[in-house]
This record gives sequence, C-alpha cells and structure tokens, in this order.
Amino acid sequence: MSGRGALRPPSEIRQMFDRIARRYDLMNRLMSFGRDVAWRRAAAQAALEVAPSVILDVATGTGDLALELAARGACRVLALDFSFEMLRLAARKRAATRAQRVALLCGDAMRLPLRDSSVDVCTIAFGLRNLPDYAAAIGEFARVLRPGGRLVILETTPARGLLAPLLRLYFDGFVPWLGGLVSGDREAYRYLPRSTAAFPTPHELAALLRSSGFPAVRYRTFMLGTVALHIAERASSSPLREPTVAVQHTPCATAQGVPTFPLT
Repeated sequence: MSGRGALRPPSEIRQMFDRIARRYDLMNRLMSFGRDVAWRRAAAQAALEVAPSVILDVATGTGDLALELAARGACRVLALDFSFEMLRLAARKRAATRAQRVALLCGDAMRLPLRDSSVDVCTIAFGLRNLPDYAAAIGEFARVLRPGGRLVILETTPARGLLAPLLRLYFDGFVPWLGGLVSGDREAYRYLPRSTAAFPTPHELAALLRSSGFPAVRYRTFMLGTVALHIAERASSSPLREPTVAVQHTPCATAQGVPTFPLT
C-alpha cells in the first residue's frame, strides 16, 4: 500500500481547508448528525488510557480533539495542522476554554518538527486520508512515538454492505449540496466522499499499521461502518524508518502566537 495517499496535492488540500475553515465545525456536526463529538471522545479516551505525558494531535484542524484531550486532563498536547486558518479558529477556542496545556503548531504531518521518540501518544482525527502517502505518514508517526507508544486514528471509511448504495447517495449527493449551502464551497464537499471511497478499509488500514511498526492493532466502527477508530501500539523495540527529509525543530516564523514550520 506504499505510495497510496490523498487524491489531491498537499497545497490544494491546504487551500481547501483554509477556505472552509469558518464553517468546518458546523458541517461536521451536520454531516454526522452530531455524532462526531462522541467519536472524538472515544478517541480521547483511547489516547488517555496509557496515561501519557505528551500527546501529539496531527491534523488538529480547529482543535476539537486536542481540546477534548486537555479537558480530560492530558498533561501536554501538541496540536499540529498545515492550515493556518484552521489554527486561527483553534486558537480562539483554546482561549475561550483556557486550555493552556495545548500548544498550536503550523507544520507538515509528513515531516513532523519533533525529535525521534519524543511523544507518548499520537492522534489523528479525519486527517490521514488527506496525506499524500499513508504508509510514509504512519512511518513518521512511528518515528516520533516512544517505544511502546500509542497511535490513535479516527477516520471515515469506504461504505460497505447492503446499505452501501444508500450511504453513497448520502455522501455523494446530499453532503456536497449541504456543503455548498453552508460553506459556499460545494467542490470541497465533493472531495470528502471521493477521498473516503479511495481510503483503505478498516481491515486494510490495520494491516498497514502492523507492517509499519505497530504489531498490536485493534479497531471499532461507528455509524453503520462509515467511521473507524484504530488503536495501535508501537513496537517496544524496533528499527525506525529514517526520515526522508531533514527535520527542522526551529520554526521559520511565528504568526499570531502560532509557530510555523516549513510546509510542502
């Protein structure tokens, strides 16, 4: 499955999220009938089961999962995204909740600005399918996780089973229409079902995780199998994949209090 990744280049996806940032949370609630809140809570619970000191939340978006982790007592949360407009909203929400344990970073998930074995848990919610190479991304998550650390992935999955035609009708027809109405960007919400249809099934993703340094993997599904929560444990001792690019640990800029690292 190496080389399999997002349907669009990172620059286009970043611009898309910048455009829809203002209505992103509202669309998530509407599309999921409000269930995305419970799914993130399940992801946060899975992340905190191992009593981590440092959690990295990749593709944090407007910060929902990072703030949920902080509210549940996480010691320190590093919340990273490549969309500055998303992070602007996350910063406002952080200020409103006084979640000082959350540090916002603008950076690239494919070359995380963190040292090897520096976090206890890595989380990513509805972001993996937007990365250009799933296997390489998982390898990068493994790099920054400490041996025995945990990876938690919450993601939409391709529709399967008897209800698949109805689900595809909902995602391919209704969601783009609603997205256009709410956000003014119908094309962005055409991308959502296409990217989901091209994403690995829960079984395929579990296999990819096992082949990428995570020998213990389990998952559960929600909403008629259209969303999956994977929990994977990094091997206690295994050779790490060398980064394909030099990792920069010093931000190249800081804007509105958010350190920014080089983006592709």
